[in-house]
Amino acid sequence: MTELRIAQPNDKQRKMLEAATKHVGFGGARGGGKSWAVRTKAKLLALRYPGIKLLIVRRTYPELINNHVQILRAELLGVAQYNDKDKLLRFPNGSTIHFMYCARDGDLDRLQGVEYDVIFLDEATQLSEYQMKTITACLRGVNSFPKRIYYTCNPGGQGHGYIKRIFIDRRYEAGEDAADYTFIQSLVTDNKALMASQPDYIKQLEALPEKLRRAWLEGDWDIFEGQFFEEFRVAPDPARCAQAGIDVEQARIHGFWTHVIPAFDPPQEWKLYRSFDWGYSKPFSCAWWAVDFDGRIYRILELYGCTRTPNEGVKWTPDEVFRRIRQTEETHPWLRGRRIEGVADPAIWDQSGGESIAETAERYRVYFSPGDHKRIPGWMQCHYRLQFDENGVPMMYVFDTCKAFLRTVPQLIYDPLRPEDLDTSLEDHVADEWRYLCMARPIAPKAEQNEPQAGHPWGNPLAD
Repeated sequence: MTELRIAQPNDKQRKMLEAATKHVGFGGARGGGKSWAVRTKAKLLALRYPGIKLLIVRRTYPELINNHVQILRAELLGVAQYNDKDKLLRFPNGSTIHFMYCARDGDLDRLQGVEYDVIFLDEATQLSEYQMKTITACLRGVNSFPKRIYYTCNPGGQGHGYIKRIFIDRRYEAGEDAADYTFIQSLVTDNKALMASQPDYIKQLEALPEKLRRAWLEGDWDIFEGQFFEEFRVAPDPARCAQAGIDVEQARIHGFWTHVIPAFDPPQEWKLYRSFDWGYSKPFSCAWWAVDFDGRIYRILELYGCTRTPNEGVKWTPDEVFRRIRQTEETHPWLRGRRIEGVADPAIWDQSGGESIAETAERYRVYFSPGDHKRIPGWMQCHYRLQFDENGVPMMYVFDTCKAFLRTVPQLIYDPLRPEDLDTSLEDHVADEWRYLCMARPIAPKAEQNEPQAGHPWGNPLAD
């Protein structure tokens, strides 16, 4: 009789193996022992529960073979039989472990009509949100076995925003129950076996460039490889604050080395702008901006709509969008009675389908000028706005109440085919209307600044 021996898990791996919610996230950094936990959990479930069907997914075929198929075949030799044609391991009790790769959306066609009791998405952030949701839609069946989905993940990749939303930010949408989600962070320092066998591995991670080190070693979900606006800072840099002798919280309030600040009443003398991107079948985005005497822009308000509103469950028609914009500008104390200049995507003047979106807006006395649609120069203007001067002050701020900007812009990544552009398959509507505003008020790039000046002159840049 063949005997199967399984090594002892570390504390974080044990928590993953014992987690009992429907959605279990595990990892958050390099070297946390994620793939071992996937293989171990799959083996234990298949051996203990007769007749269940499990699925292990990786993005590419080589990753699937090298990280799971070959290792499990060797470990389960004499215990389970591997079928190379169907890419599955079959156990004597009728349970099966299936293997699948998903390098593109077309690979999802293999899932038609199939059902699984347990699904493992290994390195889930390398898959898109659409791919993850399509795969996990196969989690169903008539047996009584509790259905589970396990996501192992590192910061970065096209699925970064989705995984961060459900496991890190814990911000749930209609149909999602917070009680169904568990996240266990596992860093390289939690992987005692790796630390013992490769003691220099942590030094390799410490030697990486800052953004990779923060993501791969520290598990920082606010910065990652491939991030399009990697300069964007939600919070001040503690190291720079310490160097200048400034408290981090005071730096946030006063806007040093951060782009996100508490809301305040924009002075009446500042100019106001409105930027707009119409999404047609996708979300629209509208924002109001204040511009100070130095040309610095402040995102002060926003209106962001999906095809269905969270509370009403009805479609946002063009009439409803501009009725709400008009209402906001007539009632909000920051906007009421103020002159507001609008800039929008030139596509809203298209009349091929009858009344254009721009004409609908005009019926509600919401007026726009066509924005400059050039993408690469527009993104460069956005980057210029994010640069800090020698005192840690950028040329744009975002009020901390502008949730759509804070949710979507940090998650945008580069287009794999056009390295100067961002990936338009992601939620880029806020970024688009921000780009139109920046192109309407272009600025020159700042000279490179290596370090902030010592002894930062204390004061409030918002009062400049």
